[in-house]
Order: sequence, then structure tokens, then C-alpha cells
Amino acid sequence: MRQRTVPGTSGHVRPMSLLGDPVLHSACAEVTAFGPELDRLVEDMFATMYAAGGVGLAANQVGVAQRVFVYDCPDDEDERHLGYVVNPRLVEADGLEIRGPEGCLSLPGLEAGTVRHDRAVVEGMDARGGPVRVEGTGFFARCLQHECDHLDGVVYRERVDGWRRGRLERAIRRAGWSA
Repeated sequence: MRQRTVPGTSGHVRPMSLLGDPVLHSACAEVTAFGPELDRLVEDMFATMYAAGGVGLAANQVGVAQRVFVYDCPDDEDERHLGYVVNPRLVEADGLEIRGPEGCLSLPGLEAGTVRHDRAVVEGMDARGGPVRVEGTGFFARCLQHECDHLDGVVYRERVDGWRRGRLERAIRRAGWSA
């Protein structure tokens, strides 16, 4: 990806895939072609994430079934983490399990208490195929786990349990989404 002060400034906002779209419920394919098309996808994903007010976005959320996600997310100490990962793998998720509020750009306006680990490590590549390792704690760890889930075809609602799941399912029905 060409270096920019602000990612996404040259990208185009793409339509968001919403809950029920089949692309959200299947594992994404590994990226094998590195070059201008991947650069454009990453730029467009940043632009789309910023336009929607999110902190992370997986490629399948814009209808592209490839293993790529972008993020611009603070951790619990309010340190900003900005970047992207191609072909990410969640290699560690440990520490305390914390139930915290979680939302998703593919379920806009909804949120539910979801259990996630307090620390996560993701390994993958940059847009040129070079190695990338990202470690996060707190809210940023939640973001990393959430985006890796997306690329495996898992939407956060599948991690919500108990009465919170029932409340979220009712809100989904009221919103008119199917899945």
C-alpha cells in the first residue's frame, strides 16, 4: 500500500454487506494476488470504515470474500492502532475473558455484551506479501478477534449467549434482517 498520512483518503466508500448476506457467513479465501487491486481494496475499506464510523472492517463486509481487514482502533489506554492485515491468522487469544459491549457495521445500531479475550495476536501479511504481526490488548484485542471472526464467516451475534442473545435476536428481527 502506498504510504499516506491518512489511509482511505483516496478510497471509495463501498456498500456494506448486512446480516443475512451470504458473504458474511462463509469463510473467506486467502489472498494470492498482491498489487494494485489489493491496494485499492484496502484504501476502499478504510474509506468505508471511516464513513460508517467504525474501528475495524473485514473485506467480506464490503462483499469481497478475501482474507483482509483494516483497523483504526484505540486500546483501553486510548493508544491508537492503525493498519491492515492480509491473510490474518489469530495466533493467540488469552488473558482474562471479558464481557464487553460489541457492535458491528453489518448490524448497524445494535450492540450486545460479548465475551472476548483481553489479549490477541494476529499474524499475516502486508499488501506486498511481507510479514505482519499485530498484538492488541483491551478494546483493540476485541477488534482483532472480531475481524478475524468475520473472515471465518462468524458474525459476533454467534458469540452472544443467554438473555443477551435473545435480546439481540429480537432487535435483529425488528430491524428486518434475516440470517
